[in-house]
Amino acid sequence: MSGQGWEGARRPVPIHEHMAIDVCPGPIRPIHQISDYFPRRTPEGGPCRPPTPPPAPPTPGPPAQGPDTDSCDSDDTTLGTLEFDLLYDPDSCILHCTVLRAKGLKPMDFNGLADPYVKVHLLPGACKANKLKTRTQRNTLNPVWNEELMYMGLTAEDMARRTLRISVCDEDKLTHNEFIGETRVPLRRLKPAQKKHFSICLEPQLLPASPSSTSAALRGISCYLRELEQAEQWAMEERGRILLALTYSSEHQGLRVEILRCAHLAAMDVNGYSDPYVKLYLKPDVEKKSKHKTSVKKKTLNPEYNEEFFYEVAQAELAWRSLEITVWDYDLGKSNDFIGGTVLGAGSSGEQRLHWLWCLQGPDRRWEHWQTLSNRLPAGGP
Repeated sequence: MSGQGWEGARRPVPIHEHMAIDVCPGPIRPIHQISDYFPRRTPEGGPCRPPTPPPAPPTPGPPAQGPDTDSCDSDDTTLGTLEFDLLYDPDSCILHCTVLRAKGLKPMDFNGLADPYVKVHLLPGACKANKLKTRTQRNTLNPVWNEELMYMGLTAEDMARRTLRISVCDEDKLTHNEFIGETRVPLRRLKPAQKKHFSICLEPQLLPASPSSTSAALRGISCYLRELEQAEQWAMEERGRILLALTYSSEHQGLRVEILRCAHLAAMDVNGYSDPYVKLYLKPDVEKKSKHKTSVKKKTLNPEYNEEFFYEVAQAELAWRSLEITVWDYDLGKSNDFIGGTVLGAGSSGEQRLHWLWCLQGPDRRWEHWQTLSNRLPAGGP
């Protein structure tokens, strides 16, 4: 055979046949694998078919649930699921949050894993005193914590109006920590003294609406109202709780004030803690002779004092006087930092007024109650 004949017998392969692409007119048909068009031979000589994908595993049915269990309402588990227990003790005013485990978290690091931890935050409330967190579990998408976080000083009114936000984040030492997902539980769903188990799918973070959806004028009004709302929230931002006991003694003709403990105080030092102490004034007090002060508790946001103070005063005078209570962070060699305060008196409002009236109307009886600390003294103080 001549070279010319051999060249003539070897026809060039068209590119569309070489790539196994159908270029015929009409709709493009999907091609899952190019290798499907080039069957290979098995050692026995028969054609080798493309492998058949394994059947999908059967979807498990919903687990049996009792009235004290909440499960994931959505099938979207792309961010993972979180298991935790909630228990509210109305006698001690403590909310127990036990963070159990998470499953199938979204990978956040370059190695396909994450360093997850859980943050718990009471809403409404934007200060650090409301935020608790677990330890960080390293290099896992299925972390197990089994940690109990407690909120002390939650009254029945708090349980009716507040929401618990639980978020899972990925810790990064060199950059900012990354958000993975969250869930929110209205505390009114809990029954007193009854533990409730949750197994819930994490949801993406709630973002504000896009500003392009409103006109320029509405955006301006919206920004103004948002700044005004933030200023009002800052003015009355919660800085923790304080547990007080008031007793008016008819025998000794005076007011006994017990400073029992504080909970979830705002951190004022760089180590994430404070060195708190409590100051008391019975106002009006022009000469400042009514000042009392507790001891300083080092490196804590939940100090326990159990200290008692006495004011010799007639019961009738308390109708126009008020008790100012402030919490401070002690700093050696410089001015102390104000953490929060509250005023109890007939001119106050809310729980401060109720606590004061209970004491006046029920002498010789001990009235113990949690009070909220704000970053400034609320209206009603002298």
